[in-house]
Amino acid sequence: MSIHPVVLSGGSGTRLWPLSREALPKQFLKFHGDHSLLQATILRSAGLADASAPTILANNEHRFLIAQQLQEIGVAARDIILEPIGRNTAPALAIAALSISAQDPSALMLVLPSDHLIPDAAAFRADVLAAVPAAHAGHLVTFGIHPRWAETGYGYIACGKALPGDEACSAVSQFIEKPELARAERFVAEGSYFWNSGMFLFQAKVFLSELERLQPAMLAACRQALAEGQRDLDFTRLSQPALERCPSISVDYAVLEHTALAAVRPVEYEWSDLGSWKALWDVGQKDADGNVTHGETVLEDVRDSYFYSESRLVTAIGVEGIVVVETPDAILVSHRESVQGVRRLVDKLKVQKRTEGVIHRKVHRPWGTYESVDDGDRFQVKRITVNPGAKLSMQMHHHRAEHWIVVRGTARVTRGEDVVMLTENESTFIPLGVKHRLENPGRIPLELIEVQSGTYLGEDDIVRFEDTYNRS
Repeated sequence: MSIHPVVLSGGSGTRLWPLSREALPKQFLKFHGDHSLLQATILRSAGLADASAPTILANNEHRFLIAQQLQEIGVAARDIILEPIGRNTAPALAIAALSISAQDPSALMLVLPSDHLIPDAAAFRADVLAAVPAAHAGHLVTFGIHPRWAETGYGYIACGKALPGDEACSAVSQFIEKPELARAERFVAEGSYFWNSGMFLFQAKVFLSELERLQPAMLAACRQALAEGQRDLDFTRLSQPALERCPSISVDYAVLEHTALAAVRPVEYEWSDLGSWKALWDVGQKDADGNVTHGETVLEDVRDSYFYSESRLVTAIGVEGIVVVETPDAILVSHRESVQGVRRLVDKLKVQKRTEGVIHRKVHRPWGTYESVDDGDRFQVKRITVNPGAKLSMQMHHHRAEHWIVVRGTARVTRGEDVVMLTENESTFIPLGVKHRLENPGRIPLELIEVQSGTYLGEDDIVRFEDTYNRS
């Protein structure tokens, strides 16, 4: 019986703004080593004996980011299931279980959030294998992290008696919501309480049986969403009308807090959900003054602080316990203990309709990236990079004209009925209302400068006539 990794990648990671944003959330970023959190999660599970290809559940807007990151590490997914709307973890896992059980009803599902940091992959795999007998016996196993401090931002699991004939896992006596500090301190002191990691191991058929008993209407809606879904390239698109009938509910609320089958495997390895900038300071490599730094920084008389510089030099004098995060278009300054309020800050940016709350200056597309360089009244300048062999959609604009200047590589440009090849230092003009397409026929990235001019320069002024990536 193989282990089927199920990776949940639907989060927006706004608590790590401005580095993590809705269009490029934290699971796609590299916080530790050479791989993104998503890539590291997939590689950890791929190292398990008899592990199958992963099933990934994701936001529709991130589908090509996931495909690209899988390609970078040479892993092919069993399926990438796209959620048109978020419905929390219970419906997501129900759909994954339905999909997997159609091929293998007794399959073991290893459920993994895509954005957790676990540096010791070998210890992770050893604990998963230790939990396999309990999962085979019909238990819904959750992995409880040995608490290193009294954390009030995590839920806790109370550990009960050991399972009969299984010293690796114990019954769960209680799931506890995020506690007050005094209660969290008592949990740590008693030693039988563990952080709820959100990682699970269970048989697909057992999970579905408990869902049928506890959440029959939700399961029926999930079954319909999958049955009425459609294949699109390498993705499965769920039916939005069916999914809308699902309640938004976590797997803890829907099943684990109401089942007699919940078990816990306590683990000792280093773990973090990287839920805040303070968490990154906690796990970071600190200097003699307790500071964690990334990028170009110069500090004087600074202690116990976190500094992240992405594009320029950041300096500080005479401060303690703060967080400073610099990106090309936004800077965050916060006390280290106040970073849980970042989400409220992002909400304010959205109310003010500021794009910095949602997207970065560099925006990823399935064909490459574009980056805003400058803008003003009736003009915008972008730097566009097209991957080798990739091409943009055949499109036109109602409100803008475009100049393209190639700075690196070779471009094949369709402009109306004409097709021309451009190389470095050559340019072309796309008049308003003319059908056009940009392609990179070469073997190196194509880089060009685009100058837009017109009365409206929004990204929604695109009429697509044909698209390799099936975008509307």
